[in-house]
Amino acid sequence: MACSKIFSGDLPELINEIIHYFQNDYKTLYSCILVNRIFCRFAIPLLWKDPFSSTSKNHYLVVENYNKRCDFIHIYLYNLNEDDKKKLKEYGIDNKLFPSNTLFNYSSFIKRLNTYKILHSIEKWIVRAITIEKRPTNYFMHNTNLLPFSNSDQYCNIKRLIYKSLLKNFIENKVNLHTFEISMIADKDFHYFNDSFELILQNPNFTHNIKNLELNYGTEIVNINPFLKFLYSNCKEISSLYFLFSTFIDDNILVDKHLSQIINSQQNLEKILFGFNNFPLYHSLLSLKNSNCSNTLNIIIFYYVDFKNVVILKEVFEGLNVLESIHILYCYSLDSNFIQQIVNLSKPFKLKSLFIEKIYQIESLQSLLQKSGDYLENFGFTSLVSEPNQQILELIKKYCTTIKFLDLPGFNRQNINLAFDLIGNFKQSLNYLTISIGVNRFFSYDYDDNVLSSNVLLNLGQILPSRLEYLSLTLMINANEFEVFLKYSQNTFIRKLLVKNKIYEECENILPYIKKYIMKNKRVEYLAVVGAFLKEDEDLFSLKDEVKEFASYNIKVLNYYELKIDYYNFIKELD
Repeated sequence: MACSKIFSGDLPELINEIIHYFQNDYKTLYSCILVNRIFCRFAIPLLWKDPFSSTSKNHYLVVENYNKRCDFIHIYLYNLNEDDKKKLKEYGIDNKLFPSNTLFNYSSFIKRLNTYKILHSIEKWIVRAITIEKRPTNYFMHNTNLLPFSNSDQYCNIKRLIYKSLLKNFIENKVNLHTFEISMIADKDFHYFNDSFELILQNPNFTHNIKNLELNYGTEIVNINPFLKFLYSNCKEISSLYFLFSTFIDDNILVDKHLSQIINSQQNLEKILFGFNNFPLYHSLLSLKNSNCSNTLNIIIFYYVDFKNVVILKEVFEGLNVLESIHILYCYSLDSNFIQQIVNLSKPFKLKSLFIEKIYQIESLQSLLQKSGDYLENFGFTSLVSEPNQQILELIKKYCTTIKFLDLPGFNRQNINLAFDLIGNFKQSLNYLTISIGVNRFFSYDYDDNVLSSNVLLNLGQILPSRLEYLSLTLMINANEFEVFLKYSQNTFIRKLLVKNKIYEECENILPYIKKYIMKNKRVEYLAVVGAFLKEDEDLFSLKDEVKEFASYNIKVLNYYELKIDYYNFIKELD
């Protein structure tokens, strides 16, 4: 079939299909643009579909310096009209900054925008633009008195102008937006977005076809209802919807009604997330069963939601006909009132993820796991040091059979062997494992932490599965015991390995053991290590010669906090 396509003149189509296979492998995509014009033409749109996230940990394979410096912004500014360029020049941005020409209309390739990341990138670009003293004076700005760390009106005005100019540029280039994430983390985020709101309102096609919408409000919003009205009247093809409201909002009952209208207006909503609800979810939840969602919704995620006054769960879940997974992350009031609504369901409650901070009633949790234990795949909680938490481990061992993600944030002498039993029981399904000891103590030493860390290093390697996608160890590491762990785990391939040494005094150098057992045996693909040497907080990623040596063995050394899993994003990205 492939040969016939080649001989019939369909080679470009085949190349396009192949390159799309690497759409999340940014290093490979960058290599593709250097092959020839055809490869370049297909790879460039994939590299530029989400530029403002290129500085985040999810895009660490992009050419590092270019994106982390946000140099791509001046390419977008090049496409501005002369009036906007004149305004920028008034603030000291010389037109000589802009390239003389560009090979592509890069704005047209954008598929995803996050308002917080846009502003963050602008700030980084301005800081870089006016703090490189060794550059020629005409390189970026003439006005070096404009300080990025100042709260001056001038600094705010230039950010506002660039922000609005970029958004205007994207609209004029008819961006076909696929994902729109509106994140108001601080007051400034709201003010800059509010300036550009009229642009969005006047150009409904800009958001008309979005498939993923996130509303993340972490600052006090005076009136978001006009924007919510616009969304439910204009955006009707959303498949993934994320509501996060972690602060006070005026007239929260009305906001809840508008959110329900957004839900009701959708034709094919498959995933929804409720987070940080500081207002009743009554209308929003009820709309799930009273709309098209009853036959389309597959995934529900509850993130830091308080279920204290939520009494309609049974009614809602009974009305969802194709629901395949429910995820509960660090929610509150998981008490008998919540559990009883779930237990009373006449259909399965397919709880796939459960991360908890507090145990309200162990009996209620037992009832929940009896109902849903066979479905549970991702489990974690914040502490394992109290007696009720040991009972949780026993319940997980008794009722759960297919755990894939296990977060164990601490042990005591009574429950450590039970934790080892859990890991051994889930050997066939386990793919992500996090073990942390001493994470809640800063600049202090605890003898038990030392003993427990030693126990982990001497025993864990013998019970690991043959392959793990992710293993994160935060321990007080003795070098000889670490070598024992590496010897016993030689038959385990770990795609992403994170090691953090929590010894509070002088650390032992464990790097020679990492090179001997991991690097030379090519047992990992991505590696992050903190505290491998004489300093507790020294990151292996900061040692460029070491990074190059690991790279020669096809092992990518990354910044520890870039490789570390964020549970919210991990669950959010699940299909």
